[in-house]
Amino acid sequence: MAYLIRGGAFSQLWGTSIKLSSRTRWKVRLCHCSSMSLCHRGSLAYRSPAPLLRHRIPAISSRTLFQDTRLLSDPRRFRTFLGAGIGVRGLSSAFRLVGSIVSRVLKIRYLFLTGAIGGGITAQQTFESWKEKMPDLSWLREYLPDAERLDKIEAGFKRVRSQLSVPDINFKLPEEFPRLRAIREWFDSKPEVDLELFEGFLRDPEFLFPQTDIYTALDTEPPLDAAASYSLLAAGKSVDVSANAKDKVQELQEEVIRLQVRFQREIERLEKENRELRKNLILRDQKNVPKRKIKKSLIDMYSEVLDELAVYDSSYNTQDHLPRVVVVGDQSSGKTSVLEMIAQARIFPRGSGEMMTRSPVKVTLSEGPYHVAMFKDSGREYDLTKESELEALRKEIEIRMKSSVSGGQTVSGDTISLTVKGPGIQRMVLVDLPGIISTVTSGMASDTRDRIQKICRQHMENPNAIILCIQDGSIDAERSNVTDLVSTMDPSGKRTIFVLTKVDLAESNLYNPERIRQILEGRLFPMKALGYFAVVTGKGNTNDSIQTIRDYEEKFFRSSRLFKEGVLKPYQMTTLNLSMAVSECFWKMVRESVEQQADAFKATRFNLETEWKNTFPKVRELDRDELFEKARGEILDEIINLSQITPQHWEEVLNRNLWETMSQYVFESIYLPAAQSDNSGIFNTTIDIKLKQWADKLLPSKCVEIGWSTLQDEFMRLLGGNQSAGHRRDDIFNDLKMAVRDESAKKHKWDEKAEESLRVIQVNTLDDRSVHDKLQWDSAIKFMETAVREKLRQTEEVIREMVGPSRAEQWLYWKTPTPQQIDRIATMKELEKMLQSDIKRRPILSHDELTTVRKNLETQSTDVDGEFIRETWHQLYRRQFLQQSLVTASDCRKGFYYYQKGYEETGLNCSDVVLFWRIERMLQVTCNALRQQVTNNEARRLERNIKDVLDQIGDDKQMLQKLLTGKRVLLAEELKRVRQIQGLLEEFIQALSKEKP
Repeated sequence: MAYLIRGGAFSQLWGTSIKLSSRTRWKVRLCHCSSMSLCHRGSLAYRSPAPLLRHRIPAISSRTLFQDTRLLSDPRRFRTFLGAGIGVRGLSSAFRLVGSIVSRVLKIRYLFLTGAIGGGITAQQTFESWKEKMPDLSWLREYLPDAERLDKIEAGFKRVRSQLSVPDINFKLPEEFPRLRAIREWFDSKPEVDLELFEGFLRDPEFLFPQTDIYTALDTEPPLDAAASYSLLAAGKSVDVSANAKDKVQELQEEVIRLQVRFQREIERLEKENRELRKNLILRDQKNVPKRKIKKSLIDMYSEVLDELAVYDSSYNTQDHLPRVVVVGDQSSGKTSVLEMIAQARIFPRGSGEMMTRSPVKVTLSEGPYHVAMFKDSGREYDLTKESELEALRKEIEIRMKSSVSGGQTVSGDTISLTVKGPGIQRMVLVDLPGIISTVTSGMASDTRDRIQKICRQHMENPNAIILCIQDGSIDAERSNVTDLVSTMDPSGKRTIFVLTKVDLAESNLYNPERIRQILEGRLFPMKALGYFAVVTGKGNTNDSIQTIRDYEEKFFRSSRLFKEGVLKPYQMTTLNLSMAVSECFWKMVRESVEQQADAFKATRFNLETEWKNTFPKVRELDRDELFEKARGEILDEIINLSQITPQHWEEVLNRNLWETMSQYVFESIYLPAAQSDNSGIFNTTIDIKLKQWADKLLPSKCVEIGWSTLQDEFMRLLGGNQSAGHRRDDIFNDLKMAVRDESAKKHKWDEKAEESLRVIQVNTLDDRSVHDKLQWDSAIKFMETAVREKLRQTEEVIREMVGPSRAEQWLYWKTPTPQQIDRIATMKELEKMLQSDIKRRPILSHDELTTVRKNLETQSTDVDGEFIRETWHQLYRRQFLQQSLVTASDCRKGFYYYQKGYEETGLNCSDVVLFWRIERMLQVTCNALRQQVTNNEARRLERNIKDVLDQIGDDKQMLQKLLTGKRVLLAEELKRVRQIQGLLEEFIQALSKEKP
């Protein structure tokens, strides 16, 4: 109890009512105090169950309790102390009070303990749930080396490092070299040193060794004097200092080379294992997710963006600033061989000194499980591990290059897109350009040199294009053409990488280490570059494989004097180092420029959308392909609507078209010649003969042509549509529909049996000369009157054109006849006199009649020839004949009864009516037969032909551009292309951000 009071345990019992017994209660009130004591004053009050009985307990100060702790430690003392006020019974209640306080204090401890245990269990459950959500990485054990193997590799590296030792040379600087000490003191006093001046000092042997022999300090026997030895060293020649020192230097160089070769082999072995692992991973991913869409690689996505940009903007202007590696060089400088070494396959056509690259070739290099190549517009994959596939690929590239060159040109600007995949290939996009030439030979076009430079400039003008400048190391640098061109396109050299090829020939034939050093340090050519590399692309044998060339390149650089003498640095050698450096530079520029390109296309898209809304506010954005599909749907729908045309409509249209076509022949070749006879028997005989000839030779084929033209006209009528019905047709499809109609007409062939069946039907119909009833008779008269009136109207119009304006028209419309029309009027008056004198004149004037008319006209001062008179007579005779035919038709209107009797009593001749009845019957039968052929066969054949024509037009992009053109189409096309490019760029940027740089 004393401990609880001292420790401040009572501070938690503020105003707490504590039950001491079943009959009484003690209430302890403790006032809060800021001092060290628990309470300044406390009181204990006893309250009886009876409301009026209360016993006052003497006040106990806190000081008394704390000073005399024995009251709490000793029960007797505490009982005596409390006995004065409460007695023995009160003392027991006080002890119960203390026990209750202690139990409540212990409950708090239990609460803390329980909370700690519960929190631990909750944390363990949360951790277990997190473990369940973690991905299972146990499959990595199949591909990653185990710890024991890694320890062996580490031990191997340590063993190699321990074997590399450099001998110590105890070189002491003697006091006899005061100049060297002066140089050191001068360096200490000068923070900035002129290196050129210092190199000049070093080249002066008298400056370093004025009187002292350096070999004295080394304790060696000099074969030469110091000045002469240093002169040879400064000149770049070997100096035999001593046998011992020379051997040590030689051993040291050989050990460095052996160590470098060992490391190189170890790196190649690890790279090979890495390629196998990546191949297995790629194959496993493809095997595990066959139903999912294959995810494109990053370089494939980028290549797709470049392909879309090439179509959108082939001139590489400000719209296309995405990086690509542009390979340029002189002809036969080895640029194509460098690209083949990077692609690890001999994929380009081969030649000896002639131009092989005739058009740009865009090669997309990416990593994959198999070494394959594929063109952008072809689904065939070429296995680059097989020589037969390589030969087929080279032949296809050569064919594509030659087909792109047209119009007598030698080179073309059309780009051939090729993708090469394989294990261990560096990801990048390269463009192989035609080699730059200095002279145009006899087999080339006159502008070949200028066209090649124009193509190279177009690709290099891109500010983000990486220029891979290829220089032939086996020829004099002064003969180079490419360096001047590259220096003009990239004067600062911020995006140029210089590659010196054929270094093996340069070392064996034109060995000049200082000159090669100047080339690789950028001090010989006027151009600047980011880096300089030296490569070997083979021994000149086009049949060597890539691995053979690599082995030869490695062997050459291992024993090269340029490398041993320090002219070539290790990072400047081999195509492997070149490809890794170019790939690193390529992706660096891609990351820096792709977002700017995306922003540029976003702004272009906004401008185009605004222009569309202002120009075509109520028209939906449809590009050329979408418009073609819309027109295709409309055309095919209208073909189906042909089957909904009623048979009555078909026969009416066919009847009208047939008579409009054959009426001229009926009047001119049948009716008029037969009407010249006075005897009805001769008239009928002549009619029979002419109808027979007509039905056997001309009529069937002509009816088939009319049926086909009627089918086309009805189809075009349906395509035109009725705009008043609320279905508005788009005029932009007019050219396309006309082209479809014309092309389908060329392909359509009517059924050959149809013409023969028509011939039989028509001959049988025309042979029938008996009108069966009064209805047919009236119908024939009506048909005759309609036909004759129409022909008479046409004749009157011709005569009106011949004589010119009438007098009323001359006065009202101020028209005057021409001299020819005046002569025609005079001739017509003279001929009308002849008609009035003899109504039954022949349709052709005799020679005497012509002479008479001409002489009569001459007396009227009108001079005309015989042909002029015949033309006028033909129209006048036709008019009179047609007028007489109308009279005959009117007379025969009620003559059917007499027709049946044979005209014996009245003398009425209605053979003309019978003729038109026979023609009308023939037209009806022909229309019925043609209608059946159209609806049953020809409409379906037309549908197939139109579908074929639509497919051909859809595949022919040039024809489609001619048929669907205009500002609306061009704006929609550009807007679609910009949206597509922007979407590809955003997708590429998103994938690029997920990849670790």
